[in-house]
Amino acid sequence: MVVPPSPGDQSGSGWNGKVEARGRFFFAGAEKVLLKGVTYGPFAPTNSGQQFPNPATVELDLALMNELGANTLRTFTVPPRWLLDLAARRRIRVLVGIPWAEHVCFLDSQELTRSIHRTVERAVEACENHPAVVGYLVGNEIPPDIVRWHGAKRIAAFLRKLAEVVRRLEPKALVGYANFPSTEYLELDFTDFVAFNVYLHREHDFRRYLYRLHTLAADRPLVLTEFGMDSHRDGPRTQATALSWQVRTALTAGVAGTFVFSFTDEWFTGGHDIRNWAFGLVDRDRQRKPAFDAVQRWYATDELPPLSDYPKVSVVVCAYNAETTMHACLASLQQLRYPAYEVVVVNDGSTDRTGEIAEQYEGVRVIHQVNKGLSAARNVGIASSRGDVVVFTDSDCIVDPDWLYYLVVTFLASGLPAVGGPNLAPPEDSFVASCVAASPGGPQHVLLDDDHAEHIPGCNMAFRRDVLEEIGGFDPIFRAAGDDVDLCWRLQDHGYRIGFSPAAMVWHFRRNTVKAYIGQQRGYGKAEALLYFRHPDRFNAMGYSRWRGRIYGGISSLFPLRRPVIYGGTFGRGLFQTLYQPPASFVSHLPFTLEWNVAAGALLVWALARHRWSWLGLAVAPLMLTWACCLRAATRARVAARADDIRGRLLIALLTYLFPLLRCLERYRWWARGLSAAEPVTCDRPARALPLSWRKRSLAISFWTEHGLEKEAILHGLREALTARNYFVRVDRGWSDWDLEVHGGIWSRGWIKVATEHHGGARRVLRVKCTLRVSLLARLGAAGALATALFGIKLGLLPLVIAGAGVAAVGGVALLRESLSLGSMLYQTLHTVARRARLHYAPRLQGHAAEVK
Repeated sequence: MVVPPSPGDQSGSGWNGKVEARGRFFFAGAEKVLLKGVTYGPFAPTNSGQQFPNPATVELDLALMNELGANTLRTFTVPPRWLLDLAARRRIRVLVGIPWAEHVCFLDSQELTRSIHRTVERAVEACENHPAVVGYLVGNEIPPDIVRWHGAKRIAAFLRKLAEVVRRLEPKALVGYANFPSTEYLELDFTDFVAFNVYLHREHDFRRYLYRLHTLAADRPLVLTEFGMDSHRDGPRTQATALSWQVRTALTAGVAGTFVFSFTDEWFTGGHDIRNWAFGLVDRDRQRKPAFDAVQRWYATDELPPLSDYPKVSVVVCAYNAETTMHACLASLQQLRYPAYEVVVVNDGSTDRTGEIAEQYEGVRVIHQVNKGLSAARNVGIASSRGDVVVFTDSDCIVDPDWLYYLVVTFLASGLPAVGGPNLAPPEDSFVASCVAASPGGPQHVLLDDDHAEHIPGCNMAFRRDVLEEIGGFDPIFRAAGDDVDLCWRLQDHGYRIGFSPAAMVWHFRRNTVKAYIGQQRGYGKAEALLYFRHPDRFNAMGYSRWRGRIYGGISSLFPLRRPVIYGGTFGRGLFQTLYQPPASFVSHLPFTLEWNVAAGALLVWALARHRWSWLGLAVAPLMLTWACCLRAATRARVAARADDIRGRLLIALLTYLFPLLRCLERYRWWARGLSAAEPVTCDRPARALPLSWRKRSLAISFWTEHGLEKEAILHGLREALTARNYFVRVDRGWSDWDLEVHGGIWSRGWIKVATEHHGGARRVLRVKCTLRVSLLARLGAAGALATALFGIKLGLLPLVIAGAGVAAVGGVALLRESLSLGSMLYQTLHTVARRARLHYAPRLQGHAAEVK
């Protein structure tokens, strides 16, 4: 593994080589760099044709930028070499904009597109390898009409080719494209950072849109390449106030780069010198405006904007045999830039040097215990910590130096009880580890919208202490995985919402061998089975989890049934033109399921064995679809250069194919084990003999009470009694005809429905109906056995007929036995619950009872 460099000065004042994008931020060597910039130009052309002031004026401007605290400037035209030299002496980096004819239908002319390519080449050659150049913008705000004319995919493909031109000439340079809300839907996953020009003058709207842009950026830095306000129309004081909160909001939201438009009021565009707009921090005579001081307040300091409060934070790290990553984890935690935090390490029975390493770090409280599992260790960490906010990360994580700052910002701004952030895979130093890091299957967040989550991974989650205590902490049954999902779902069941802080980033090392990856996926499969018994309403009939939000990094998007929809507004005039992704669908996940692949594989084997070539295409098509999706995922994966070849892509495709199958196999194994672990129910005393009989697989019992009890008394009692004995019970969420569904095992289900009759005052009759049902798996098995037997009859194959009939007979006996056991158990449990609730058996409904008196 490669350990990311330790954090350094975040201002970027150092000058340690080329800047590169790592995760959500930029780094120059070992230093984290926040680009604090201004736009410069465009200016009227001089007699020599250059669109920049003379060197003396540029020198004065750069000195003012130093005083402002800016470390970067953005140009709209290619700067001359002498300007780059002056900037380098002032330790100011330059983001070079390359101008070309974005405003025309350029793709309609091959000559024009070739000319644009030559323009980009000449621009890079003019600035090539200059130490002041931080990167290039290969375009700026292609109008939405032009994008609609050519199509978003063609525009994106053209911009990709321009980026390739830059990388061919200067491989280490950053490449971006300055987009804007009117073409937000452009999918430019090839850029090193996501750049947007945003002009929003209400703080709430500005903040919400930054969250939106963070979602689009995914695992790349977000840069605001333009934002500002016109002092000519709004007044200098209003401009200063707006720029102050815009810069502050951007910095607290984790934006990696900010460029105020603009440094000076001079603005030359479309062949004209614009006089009726004044966006500058200084006027045309380089006199400071109030906005200069407002921006200087945030630019001239190395610190992030101060918060209104700094609650005490406890960072809990649970470790088991983590000696290879423990040093890096604790070293990063000791360099956090937050004034009030503690670190608690729970050594959960490690047999290596984990505890010894943790003891070496000053100020870290280490708790040693015998191995009890992850959830139990987290609960020990909670009990031993003192902070108002309890934050969790894993021992194989390295945190960003401002990690706690961004989490607390979200807590303070939202008032939510829980907040999480992204986890990204760091660079790896081996071929296999690089492929595993680029493969799906790692811990991922699930977002309901841009700033609210349905799930936050356990390596990066934070909670208010009082809420953790209210819901009882973590469930000890989850020893290695699933604890975070269970806690998030229980929080939401209690009516709480979970916030998401996109800048609160941690580096999370993935498994570095295929064997370890397989073990991880099997562990996740076991956790899914345990979650199934704890939260049955969050799983579908086939046992797969149902997420309301979107899984970032999931595989369902590889087989979309519906295309994303672009809202462009009437005639394409919408100011904010957004790409809306279709909602998640289980059908999109179907090609990756075990059932799909087993069915297709069985059909393929049968067709080959029986030489049924006409069936071969039908058997191969499902498998080809699955593998096409896996290969597509492999080609789109962002992978380290050492694994970016045909071998690496094929390994990623193989892991993409394997991980959902491994999870499903393990989930079925533990699901079956859980269903078979139910304890028999015994009555406290023999049940009263009643003239009851099962008719049409249903049993009806009536109870009488004069204490005003409602049906919830029976339903809650049944659920508690059955759950305590390891029976799997689902509760109606408002969409079913039953109140409770009880799983008797793999084959049978029991549906319980209760009706309440009111007989005046506190007198009630509670009528209970229990209906036995066949599970979906049993129906599918019966259909398969029947189909096998019919095929055998049609083909004249007696062994096939016997096999199908035998499977049907064995399944039928198992179903009958399990159903009878379930029916008897439900009757015994109903009797016990009724007795404890002091209910009496009521007579059957008589005909005269229906008469109205």
